[in-house]
Amino acid sequence: MKRSILFVLVLIAAIVVAPLDAVARKRKGTPKVKNVIMLIGDGMGVAHISALMLEEKYQPINMDRAEAAALIKTYSANNRVTDSAAAGTALATGTKTGNHYIGMTIEGDTLISLITRAEQKGMQTAEVVTCYLTHATPAAFFAHVPNRNQYEDIAVQFVTSGIDVAIGGGTRYFAKRKDGRNLIPDLEAQGYKVAYSLDEIKDMSEGRVVALCADQNLPMATQDRGDFLPDATAKALEILTANCAKEKTGFFMMIEGSQIDYAAHACDAEQIYAEMKDFDKTVGVAFDYADKHEGTLVVVCADHETGGLSLPSKKTDFTLSESGVEYRYGTTSHSGSMIGALFYGAGAKEFSGIMDNTELNRRIAELLGL
Repeated sequence: MKRSILFVLVLIAAIVVAPLDAVARKRKGTPKVKNVIMLIGDGMGVAHISALMLEEKYQPINMDRAEAAALIKTYSANNRVTDSAAAGTALATGTKTGNHYIGMTIEGDTLISLITRAEQKGMQTAEVVTCYLTHATPAAFFAHVPNRNQYEDIAVQFVTSGIDVAIGGGTRYFAKRKDGRNLIPDLEAQGYKVAYSLDEIKDMSEGRVVALCADQNLPMATQDRGDFLPDATAKALEILTANCAKEKTGFFMMIEGSQIDYAAHACDAEQIYAEMKDFDKTVGVAFDYADKHEGTLVVVCADHETGGLSLPSKKTDFTLSESGVEYRYGTTSHSGSMIGALFYGAGAKEFSGIMDNTELNRRIAELLGL
């Protein structure tokens, strides 16, 4: 009888320990990730990436270099179609919230972002965007407000956010505020060099910087923005790399192709193409950095899809050598479509399949040891 009981206990132990041992082996073989560069194409659906490939006549684009891919569900806590605030919060914190909420739940609980968790671990952090730094997606990584339009409140929270490098627009919310308060001296007191153009920081190679390069948004890519996003990304990476070498740490960086969304809201194919081309060039900067810096993971994703874009053939006769392609839009708003995510560098092959935007956050956090 005692032998039978002993046999059963040993069998149960074997069943329990075997999968735990398998998990341990899997974790042991997981690539070490030191740095994460997360690029978010605001409003960028799979059709937007397809449109770029089509317009480039299927010549290789930078996103073609991705080593793994996944599809991401984007719904918010209170709507099947998310806005940038809820989607940005899910990507930043790993928790669903309602549309318009930034960095907090509908019930008012504060959510902790990847940037904050990275800082708590002693890592360097950065944001580079073509909108204003207080806009929904960048704000989701450092702020906590119930309404995304609380731009001046978000700017106040940025001052003590701890982000080391921030480049984008939004001077009005820091220095030309409705409440008359000027936050520039507060930023300088936190050790930031405050600049108002990329040219002002071209010789800067380390330290903390906030570059407010426009009153609100940067110009559209079809206007006079030039290579602002790829150049700002390269400069931020240069500064982060020097800071990390000095502090012997890694970094988390969020880059947003903010105005893909604006172009898609306008259902403007020319602007979509220009913004997508600019974003893909920035992806190339990130991929090249990962090639040269071991332990760097690059994540390319979106917060949601905008425009309900589709690319149907102009004709139904597929015996023709060319049938033409139309840009068709289902909405001037967002859609409930899944978005694509691409991965490159250290840990890229840990991602695949279909996942929620909150799961994407959790997998990145796990690889970084957060």
